[in-house]
Amino acid sequence: EDPSVLKVGHNVKYVWSSLRWHMREGGLEIASFDDVMLLNYIQHAGKGASPHELEGMVKEHFGEEMVVLRELPSTKKGKAALQHVAPTDALAYGAQKAAYAVRLHQKLKPELAKQRLQTPYETMERPLVKVLAGMEANGILVDREALGRMSAELATQIEALEEKVFAIAGSNFSIASPKQLGEVLFEQMEIPGGKKGKSGTWTTDSDTLAELAEGGYEIATHINEWRQQSKLKSAFTDSLQKRINPRTGRIHTKFAMAATATGRLSSLDPNLQNIPAVGAGKRVRGTFVAKEGHVLMAADYSQIELRLLASLANIEALQKAFLEGTDVHALTASQVFNITMEEMTPDIRRNAKAINFGIIYGQTSFGLAKGLGVTTQEAQSYIDSYFKQYPGIASYMQRAKADAYRDGYVQTLFGRRCHLANIRSQGALRSYAERQAINAPIQGLSADIIKRAMCRMPAALDHAGLGAKMLLQVHDELVFEVPEGEVEETRAVVRRVMEGAAEPACKLSVPLVVDVGVGSNWGDAH
Repeated sequence: EDPSVLKVGHNVKYVWSSLRWHMREGGLEIASFDDVMLLNYIQHAGKGASPHELEGMVKEHFGEEMVVLRELPSTKKGKAALQHVAPTDALAYGAQKAAYAVRLHQKLKPELAKQRLQTPYETMERPLVKVLAGMEANGILVDREALGRMSAELATQIEALEEKVFAIAGSNFSIASPKQLGEVLFEQMEIPGGKKGKSGTWTTDSDTLAELAEGGYEIATHINEWRQQSKLKSAFTDSLQKRINPRTGRIHTKFAMAATATGRLSSLDPNLQNIPAVGAGKRVRGTFVAKEGHVLMAADYSQIELRLLASLANIEALQKAFLEGTDVHALTASQVFNITMEEMTPDIRRNAKAINFGIIYGQTSFGLAKGLGVTTQEAQSYIDSYFKQYPGIASYMQRAKADAYRDGYVQTLFGRRCHLANIRSQGALRSYAERQAINAPIQGLSADIIKRAMCRMPAALDHAGLGAKMLLQVHDELVFEVPEGEVEETRAVVRRVMEGAAEPACKLSVPLVVDVGVGSNWGDAH
């Protein structure tokens, strides 16, 4: 707790979270610390061979092998945990980790200034440790009964779909087995057009089934639906029930700080970032609820990556649209498809939206054609028209690729670097690295902005005397648990902090806009 004494550790958030009960009850604080995992991450993000776990860092930086926990004699077979290791071995193991953390700090910390990476580390990554540890401790309340009911409903639907599939096929088989499924579809039922993969088995992926469904084969429609329902049940409704903490009634996800090349956070144990916001996923989100006397608030950056592209590439037409509140997807549709706003249809706007977001990710004409259901030639004509209407985008892409070739990395406006290990490779590896070079400065800047908002949020809420707690971060969205009587005051603070998160260090040419929704559960908060 002494701020005059620097503490050095590896993955400090894990330590903070592990001690969270003691810290909450005893008011303990880790003041003045450095995290060698984050120092390594900031300097090496995107380098394919650069691990951020302690053992890998020690081997990479010093060429030495650490003694790992699983190698120590354990009093409980198959359990690699300190409580099952002899005290002398546990002490030596802990001392080794501490010693290596100090050695790594002595090597990595001076490099921070040399590489001009202080800003992302000192203003985002390090202060975020405490914020994320608090969010993990908060967790999010789950309606176990609702989740159980949904799981039972899915089981009934899955069974009904199986009966339909078996009736059409004329026999029972394992729908989950690609081999058996392929044999039933293309040999037993003799459906034409089947293709075999390198292994010699029939291809039965979602694209193949979609083509069969479009061709009028009802069995393919049922199988696709069976797969979707089965995944929903196993990946969400069943597994989430097992993740509810019996002490708190909440799910306490973990946020990985050094898992992506662009600076985005990821969620694990369980992953709460991959629950869809629409369709059946919205029902799953509906089982995440607020505690009594509270509501859930979801605050989401609106079209942030398109806004950042407009600013970074200096696209005047897009900047004007965002400043005036114009529908940018409709604007793109009118220019790419040469139609008036009055001629706009939902399908045309949807196609324009796919083009807008596809361009950000460096999508090829082949990928766009597949997504829109058009020929490659048509898709290429859309891309050519898009670049003609927004010429600054092509220039931005060329600059991004040139920077990547020259430096081996691209960076955000805040100085975060994304290394591109394969930028000087050939073929598909280089093409993928080039697409990363285009997208990483945008996605990385988006990650920087929401991290800055998260770092500022607790103090802003405290200063306003509000009792809201930040629970989740889902890419461009923050989820809060808010006292019912403080909704409007909290909404104002959350919106102000998030929309102003880039400032004063970074001046964008377009405004950031945050949509804030409120509901008794996460699904209704959108």
